[in-house]
Amino acid sequence: MDREVFEERKKTIYSFLCDELYVPMKLKEIAVVLNIPKSQREELFDVLEALRQDGKIEVSSKGKYQKAEGNFITGVFIGNAKGFGFVEAEDGEDDIFIPQARTGGAFHGDTVQVVLAAEKSERGRRREGAVAHILRRGMTRLVCTYQKSSTYGFAIPDNSKFGSDIFIPQERSKGAVTGHKIVVEITDFGKDEKKPEGKVIEILGHMNDPGTDILSVVRAYELPMEFSEKILRQAERVAREVSTADMAGRMDLRGDLTVTIDGEDAKDLDDAISLTKEGDFYRLGVHIADVTNYVQEHSALDVEARKRGTSVYLVDRVIPMLPHTLSNGICSLNAGEDRLALSCLMTIDEKGRVTDHTIAETVVRVDRRMSYANVRKILEDQDAALTEEYHDFVSMFALMKELAEILRKTRMKRGSIDFDFPETKIILDPDGKPVEIRPYERNVATKIIEDFMLIANETVAQDYFWQELPFVYRVHDRPDTEKIRKLATFINNFGYTIRIGQEDVHPKELQKLLAKIDGTDEEALIARLTLRSMKQAKYATQSIGHFGLAANYYCHFTSPIRRYPDLQIHRIIKDNLRGRMNEQRMIHYEKLLPEVAKHSSETERRADEAERETEKLKKVEYMSDHLGEIFDGVISGVTESGFFVELPNTIEGRVHVNSLTDDYYYYDAERYELVGEASEKRYKLGQKVTVVVENADKFMRTIDFLIAEEVEQIGEDGEEADCK
Repeated sequence: MDREVFEERKKTIYSFLCDELYVPMKLKEIAVVLNIPKSQREELFDVLEALRQDGKIEVSSKGKYQKAEGNFITGVFIGNAKGFGFVEAEDGEDDIFIPQARTGGAFHGDTVQVVLAAEKSERGRRREGAVAHILRRGMTRLVCTYQKSSTYGFAIPDNSKFGSDIFIPQERSKGAVTGHKIVVEITDFGKDEKKPEGKVIEILGHMNDPGTDILSVVRAYELPMEFSEKILRQAERVAREVSTADMAGRMDLRGDLTVTIDGEDAKDLDDAISLTKEGDFYRLGVHIADVTNYVQEHSALDVEARKRGTSVYLVDRVIPMLPHTLSNGICSLNAGEDRLALSCLMTIDEKGRVTDHTIAETVVRVDRRMSYANVRKILEDQDAALTEEYHDFVSMFALMKELAEILRKTRMKRGSIDFDFPETKIILDPDGKPVEIRPYERNVATKIIEDFMLIANETVAQDYFWQELPFVYRVHDRPDTEKIRKLATFINNFGYTIRIGQEDVHPKELQKLLAKIDGTDEEALIARLTLRSMKQAKYATQSIGHFGLAANYYCHFTSPIRRYPDLQIHRIIKDNLRGRMNEQRMIHYEKLLPEVAKHSSETERRADEAERETEKLKKVEYMSDHLGEIFDGVISGVTESGFFVELPNTIEGRVHVNSLTDDYYYYDAERYELVGEASEKRYKLGQKVTVVVENADKFMRTIDFLIAEEVEQIGEDGEEADCK
């Protein structure tokens, strides 16, 4: 059934059930009253079930349907390994605490209805409630580790938030043995004291086999790995070389000096840059591969790209949104080859203001492919050999640096917040084993591309906002005032302040805070707490601005190869440029875009979580080869049970409070410190410490440290281990 038709039927049936003359009826009775034939009763059931899962209607024990009664709050249950949980409520307020005795059989990810308790939880910190109804199960398939018994087996979920082992009858084990990573489908969620029951539907391999760990993450997040033969054939058919007919009616920019600047191992080069200066004005061209020319709306390629939402960059592989035939081929702006593009051509003055712009369908030919490393060496190191090799481009690179600095300064002046947390670079050997982990730091070249993409995204978003056309924006809402007030209270302990207006805070205040803490011991902590106090960026059809960038208008225009919202707005732009944005197309987009924005936000979060999980796996695996070794680090977080230490290579581990043997330590919540009761020794945020690697648990994905000065670490040769 078409989705729009289905939603209309839901509205009709719900209105019927809400009528004041309606009395609770069974499905058959509803069908008779509404003259729905027997052949369509299954469809009626689907509609009623969807309304029940939405929490709008209830079904009695006798099978009668009625409008949901009671003061319920609907949300998603977030489990905890200790048995309790929280519900992320749809009402937008703080999470609701659910004690273990009141979970009502809910598991992590379930959509539930909650009844609030009369009082708040202990200490009055948050709302408390009980699960009244489970509307929809969230996790029906899980990645687990199998443990075999003589006549049955148990599956231990990788996701500890699920909160229960799963019973596996022997005849449903598929021959799995202890240590196998498996995918389990739950057949019975159990109740009371009975555990959930399931069956093995896939054996991924033994937990110690190379690649099984990453494959487990792929399956856990339900990331689609392979493309169907139909999609691959379609990609091959459309990936033909650019012809004269393809270029007809496009702005020809092949004569402009144009480069791509990417990582050395990048294969999908979807953005290129051209830049000149005329008098006091810069002419910046940001050229983006015209992916929509090859991915037509409603085609199998488009449906699959929309479903995936984004490319996923795991430690050992990329799961692309589009087949490599396109992303690494005709949609990659390879040097020396004619390529179709959508270009944002901007005139920018010396104060970083865009005074004029044109968005056009173009044809480009990249002159040289450049890497971030080589551009950095030319601009910062004045590398003689590279300067000679790329002598035709050196003056343009210098101009790029000049303009990027102007744009960055302008952005900072208005209050744009720059969280400069180093990303992690993990080097694997051919078997997928991590051999080196280090920070992946931004340099002059990465910042140039970042600044140019930002200004293009802003320019396109502002253009289409004022045209009042349907569009997909990238939005970042203002943080909750209460969270900012809590942040202000905390940083006051370190002598810092932020000004808060009557209703909210200006991003410039947070920018100033980050500038003040730059280089201090408490920098990492306060920066992280500041980030956590802010809301997540997402996609939306209404432009509410981007708080973090201090931008009134922002979108994602620059990566249609790897992000579906970019692909979607390219389609809108081309419809507009070609005069096809009539009333019918406007209505089409107004219906389509809310779901595109919502789904794209969800797939983006899924990709981010999967990427972090694979990084965590490899960090634990790396440290498992360094047990007993000594590292210098900085305390990055403190809790009642211990503190976290981050190493220069971005790996983070935990020192448990009970391992601090020389004293009894209590937690100073106001200053985020552990304090020795007798010695008054303190472990606080930002403090430099030397640690010994005690344990690296691959199953729990945790790393444990000990404080080096409390440990006599002796190697086999009787000498202290080398400091790394």
